[in-house]
Amino acid sequence: MVLKHPVVRVIINLFDGIPRVKGQAVKTEHHTVFSDSKEMSALSEESVDLVVTSPPYPMIEMWDDIFSAQDSGIKKQIQKGNGADACEAMHRLLDQTWKEVYRVLKPGGFACINIGDATRTMEGDFALYPNHARILSYLHTLGFSSLPCILWRKQTNAPNKFMGSGMLPTGAYVTLEHEYILIVRKGPKRVFKTGDEKAVRRQSALFWEERNTWFSDIWFDIKGTVQTVKDKNTRKRSGAFPFNLAYRLINMYSVKGDMVLDPFLGTGTTAMAAMASGRNSVGYEIDPGLKGVSTGLKTDLISVSRQIIHQRLFNHVDFVRQRFETRGNLKHINLNYGFPVMTAQEKELLINDPLDILNTGENRFEVNYATIPQKEFCKDWEAFFNHGNGSQAMEKLKKKPGKQRTLF
Repeated sequence: MVLKHPVVRVIINLFDGIPRVKGQAVKTEHHTVFSDSKEMSALSEESVDLVVTSPPYPMIEMWDDIFSAQDSGIKKQIQKGNGADACEAMHRLLDQTWKEVYRVLKPGGFACINIGDATRTMEGDFALYPNHARILSYLHTLGFSSLPCILWRKQTNAPNKFMGSGMLPTGAYVTLEHEYILIVRKGPKRVFKTGDEKAVRRQSALFWEERNTWFSDIWFDIKGTVQTVKDKNTRKRSGAFPFNLAYRLINMYSVKGDMVLDPFLGTGTTAMAAMASGRNSVGYEIDPGLKGVSTGLKTDLISVSRQIIHQRLFNHVDFVRQRFETRGNLKHINLNYGFPVMTAQEKELLINDPLDILNTGENRFEVNYATIPQKEFCKDWEAFFNHGNGSQAMEKLKKKPGKQRTLF
């Protein structure tokens, strides 16, 4: 694909930071390893900045076969109706991956684990299996520090979602419509020492209003993902979480050029969110049946990424407009776009447009980006708002670039 901006490509080592020279393009690299993440020998110790993942959920029936293939005793326990023993055996398999996650994470690195509890009837006994608590307990034994977790609402609209005895007391069960994002850190908080490291961090900043929403402990604005993978069996195995969930976590807990790992890659949601965010990624996937799925989804990545970036910028300008109309000017100006921002920490914020994605080898991709600010957002915004043209400017910006697409 031909680059659409007059930029210079810069080759970046997979584990290095991104140089920050305005007007240049930057590159990230992405690799999928089709192997069991219980042994991630391709990754050296302390080589990963962030882990974002969602493992198979113990005691959710759709993943019974995956767990049983690794431990035949699990199937026997399920057949006997021993739910507690089957659940513990499943978690012992996951424990081996969590141990590897701790090994490869850098000091100060985060692991964000999306996990849902399970409800299941075994031998006529309906019970909850608290997967989040079991995983968190083991992560503590490894040495992780636990931080406040996030609940996100994964509600169902099924008319028969109420379980048990319906309207009659004592026999009904609360509907399970949320999942957890466990957030843990290896060691003390990350330190940005050099001038380059601090510059990268400033350019990776979030908008003030995004920070207020994203760092809430309950997310109502992200919904469950409707699977569009065509193969029914593959779709059943994938269990992809929403793209926006991974995108948000990557922007919250890493900076541009960081290495993001997903040890349970599935259809590649985390890798594609890393691509959209200007981060490198590596993913492990045990199921070879998913090999062609993520490759096919990458064809829409550039379009989807630009839509997400456009929406973030549009939302900020709309926030500025509303703030201006109700409370007057904001104190600070972003140096790249020229629009007002709430804090000095946002002054160097720059969201990079992806330019192209290239296949560089078997299960390997690279993405090129420009550091040129999107021209439709480079205006004298205060002049627009001061002259009463804010609403007109917003109408022009509402139009999204290109056809609306989704990855899942």
